[in-house]
Amino acid sequence: MSNAKVLPLIDPAGGQGVTPCCPPLTERPMTADEAQTAARMFKALGDPVRLRLFSAVASHEGGEACVCDISDVGVSQPTVSHHLKKLKEAGLLASERRGTWVYYRVEPSVLAAMGRLLVLPAAG
Repeated sequence: MSNAKVLPLIDPAGGQGVTPCCPPLTERPMTADEAQTAARMFKALGDPVRLRLFSAVASHEGGEACVCDISDVGVSQPTVSHHLKKLKEAGLLASERRGTWVYYRVEPSVLAAMGRLLVLPAAG
């Protein structure tokens, strides 16, 4: 049973692959809501510990990581839990409790949406 809180980073109604929360930065100016969603995501990644944790989960074999495997980032366990919570609140991580451990994963659609936000237009 997952207790993940998912924010509207991805619009699943698009039907074709991944629809990012926002247009690529070079496409058009963002609306206030789009900017708020993107800022929440980037703010969560703006902390070095959070970025390390996000990277540890994203690069972990199998696409998910037990908190017991990623908590060695130089801060206390309660601080790791705080940072993982912030990443979840930003819609960047999903989690699932299995027994006494919590497993985290980055949905492939989240990485795809983040990448599409920063895409440069094709040279023409």
